[in-house]
Amino acid sequence: MALNAASHNIPGEKTGPVTAAPPSVGDDSKKDILENASAETTGQSAPGRDGDGKDVPKKVKTEKELEKERKKAEKDAKFKAKKAAQAAAGPAGKEGAKAGGKEKKKEEKEVLPEYVNETEPGQKKVLKSLDDPFNKAYIPKVVESAWAAWWEKEGFFLPELKDGKVKEAGSFILPIPPPNITGKLHCGHALATALQDVLVRWHRMRGFTTLYLPGCDHAGISTQSVVENMLWRREKKTRHDLGRPKFLEITMAWKKEYHDNINRVLKRMGGSFDWTREAFTMDKNLSAAVTETFVRMHEEGLIYRSNRLVNWCTRLNTALSNLEVDNKELSGRTLLDVPGYERKVEFGVITHFNYPIDGTDEFIEVATTRPETMLGDTAIAVHPNDERYKHLLGKKGKHPFIDRLLPIVGDDYVDPEFGTGAVKITPAHDPNDYAIATRHNLEFINILNDDGTMNKNTGKFEGQKRFDTRYAVTEELTKLGLFVKKVDNPMKVPLCNKSKDVIEPLMKPQWWMKMKGLAEPAIEVVRSGKVTISPAPMEKIYYHWMEHINDWCLSRQLWWGHQIPAYFVNIEGESGDRSDNELWVTGRTEEEAQNKAEAKFQGKKFTLERDEDVLDTWFSSGLWPFSSLGWPKKTLDMETLFPTSFLETGWDILFFWVARMIMFSLHLTGKIPFSEVYCHSLIRDSEGRKMSKSLGNVIDPVDIMEGITLQQLNEKLLVGNLDPKELKAAERYQKSSFPQGIPECGADALRMALVGYTTGGGDISFDVSVIHGYRRFCNKIYQATKYVLGRLGEFTPRATITKTGKESLPERWILHKLSTASKLINERLEQREFSTSTQVAYRYFYEFLCDTYIENSKAIFDSKGSEGEKESAKQTLYTAIEGGLLMIHPFMPFLTEELWQRLPRREGDETRSITVASYPQYIREFDDEAAEAEYELLVGCSKALRSLTSEYAIKESATTFIQPLNDSTHVALTSATSLPSIRALAGKTISNISILSPSDPAPTGCAVYTVGASATAFLDIKGRVDIDKEIAKAKERLKKAGEMVEKQKKILAGEDFEEKVSAAVKETEREKLKAAEVDAGNWEMSIQQFEKLKIT
Repeated sequence: MALNAASHNIPGEKTGPVTAAPPSVGDDSKKDILENASAETTGQSAPGRDGDGKDVPKKVKTEKELEKERKKAEKDAKFKAKKAAQAAAGPAGKEGAKAGGKEKKKEEKEVLPEYVNETEPGQKKVLKSLDDPFNKAYIPKVVESAWAAWWEKEGFFLPELKDGKVKEAGSFILPIPPPNITGKLHCGHALATALQDVLVRWHRMRGFTTLYLPGCDHAGISTQSVVENMLWRREKKTRHDLGRPKFLEITMAWKKEYHDNINRVLKRMGGSFDWTREAFTMDKNLSAAVTETFVRMHEEGLIYRSNRLVNWCTRLNTALSNLEVDNKELSGRTLLDVPGYERKVEFGVITHFNYPIDGTDEFIEVATTRPETMLGDTAIAVHPNDERYKHLLGKKGKHPFIDRLLPIVGDDYVDPEFGTGAVKITPAHDPNDYAIATRHNLEFINILNDDGTMNKNTGKFEGQKRFDTRYAVTEELTKLGLFVKKVDNPMKVPLCNKSKDVIEPLMKPQWWMKMKGLAEPAIEVVRSGKVTISPAPMEKIYYHWMEHINDWCLSRQLWWGHQIPAYFVNIEGESGDRSDNELWVTGRTEEEAQNKAEAKFQGKKFTLERDEDVLDTWFSSGLWPFSSLGWPKKTLDMETLFPTSFLETGWDILFFWVARMIMFSLHLTGKIPFSEVYCHSLIRDSEGRKMSKSLGNVIDPVDIMEGITLQQLNEKLLVGNLDPKELKAAERYQKSSFPQGIPECGADALRMALVGYTTGGGDISFDVSVIHGYRRFCNKIYQATKYVLGRLGEFTPRATITKTGKESLPERWILHKLSTASKLINERLEQREFSTSTQVAYRYFYEFLCDTYIENSKAIFDSKGSEGEKESAKQTLYTAIEGGLLMIHPFMPFLTEELWQRLPRREGDETRSITVASYPQYIREFDDEAAEAEYELLVGCSKALRSLTSEYAIKESATTFIQPLNDSTHVALTSATSLPSIRALAGKTISNISILSPSDPAPTGCAVYTVGASATAFLDIKGRVDIDKEIAKAKERLKKAGEMVEKQKKILAGEDFEEKVSAAVKETEREKLKAAEVDAGNWEMSIQQFEKLKIT
């Protein structure tokens, strides 16, 4: 079973790509399934249609059916003619005659024409015969075609209300975290969609009123940056050349193209969205919500105008949020590329220099990582108790370049042990200095223009670029004898994550929001449990940020976005200060703003000038849960579907988005926006590196779903703006990771793999090979269902899911497994144990249903059972496969719909789609622990025999023994039905199985496999293996098993394991330890047997 060994990590270790690919189909299983699958088994949507037909009279065909067959025959004839022509064009003679077997199969596969979906868009899919070339085996693009359009047209995903209210089961409302419209969706979006849709589909199938609301975010700065770059590349024009209205028109057209691409991918992923409610943050109603919020909160005094420090990008000419700033860590002197500079710029050093003390011969030494900012210094600060500088308090330093005196002040913030103990103060360009200057009422002097050049306050340096000034200032200080030294200094350099420019703290008059009063109730709803945040560590991070929250800068110097509904009042004859909050009015309309200004400035003549800035994108995003449902209007959706239920997002935007949604919602609606927040992990590549275009490891989910060649991957790199060095590195990564490109995996495999990765632990190390493993699992499901349809034939399932009381032991066992798996998977999903929920579904379908029950059923169907036994087996087989498809549907919606539609319906069941069918639940009647214990013994014995023959490569005529370890096991194994079941499950390589008694001596010359605490299996290997070689191999395996035991013990003994790890993960890790200990014991006993055999 493909369990994720990283379901719990040793503290400090990352979640890795350790989920093994699903096990390959066993040779016997594969042969039998494929043999039965090759029969004419189209399945049916209702009793009496297209069964196996072996034991029933053939139905007389209508003229319409005969005509359909004629057309199909013509199509097949053309297809065969095409193959013949291609074969004739290839190698002939002896070389051609040699081509056979696998090569022949490969040739046939290669000539399969391009698949064309014949279903009209929005119509129910036309299901072709499973004997059709495109349906013989699982092909993702075939299976996944047509369903999404039909689901949407039929309205299966609309929220179902009863008498205007949510259904009795409750509601599950999930607005999508709106993706930015700036480009293609990546695997992080695919992960989010998979997790969200699993929960939505699961709730829908359990009778909840559900809504998965789609939409996009306008992504102000990102979108404007992309469009401006595009304009310059194509037309060598700036936005100013076009003017604001034309630029916004072009941007909106660009938005539509990318928005449509995003929606196509979301539909391709199988997201069960209600597209009739799709929202966009700049839609009319959502824009009205933004205006309402700004005006209301300005009227309440929560939004105000002030001249304060912001993160300024000189390249983009706008303020940025902290989220849009990346901090690059440097260990020492480093030369960095900075946009707009031909030579690299020095960072990671600290420059010491002296300021002369005015009126004395003394100097005071200060240090800075940004020498150019000394042009904006307005003071020098020391600790008030520092004996070295007490005599200088109240005196002034003299600026060497500008006619300016710098008061020396005492402040407790200064650390006397750090550096020289004296700190230069640049209030207009440093947040710490800003706070000191505020306390001491110091002057704020801005030295930069918006484009990063020095302004008139810098004297002879005016007009120079800031980093050119860095070198010029150092040279001038050296000439004056004031330069002291320059040394390495570890530091962080703030970079704009869009332009890669170095961020400057800059004083700007902007709009701000008071946050502390809003944060307090938002903290309380989490502490009280009204809103839960998981995984648990995220809650602590939330508290830390909210308890240390600062006011929020709302302004952005952009055109694309929500223009701020604030108006500056230009009073005739006065020159007003634009940072003065009292000279601004806000309004939902300009008329409302005019009325406010007239009331405030009675008797004065004035004109209104609207602020050209737009709001931070996170402002509108913070309103998303309720603005997307119609707020501020009183809509039915707001009345019935708000608050929403669940928010799934990345932990990295917990503060920037999640916290603000909670604050806005509590303040504006009086309600929480959602009751649960789940933070998923971040996706890294298979080597654990962050996804980055420069590394070439950003993977398009569409490429995984549809497949792509290595050459096409390389070509995609050329579309970006990678420099030649990055391009070479990216190509090397792609060649090493995808030497054959990426195979077609399909949406279902991608979804289940991503959900399986979600352990709630560290970052995800993403490996495409794991996804391809789940594609093989899809094929297992496909072929198994195909086999079942062939066995059912003309068959009507019972109206209800019940027992007759006449079920055989294997039937009782599989029904018990279905019921317990249903209970377990519901619990796992309820607890948001995503990874273990996939394991439950996988294990039920693969291990219990396919590899065990189906294998066992063959003996009954192959003329060894009575008609009554066959009918009972069919009913159970139907219930088991139906339950399996329903169970796995939320994870794999396309495959399960395709196969479920082929199953016959139960009497009275008019369910039209699996999307609205009932999810499997625990059925007490199916509980049968006695059957489980008895049959699992047989399964365990057969598994042991298969493992032994596989390990020692015994292909035929294997002689085996099973020795029960107690009398009750002996009784069970010697019952009349036990040995036939073991033979059916053990495979055809075994010719002889002997059941020993507990008192018999253990057979010699055998490899050993322990079956729990109940029995031991032996495989006679005398004369069939190289004993010395096997002893060496066994010792190596014993060593590895021992290492695994120690690793699991370390995990179980890890710090806080018992307190912090979920029950599901604890159970999984303990099972792994138990399995490792059993494995070690098996190798020890085998070595003992081999040593005895060697002596004899």
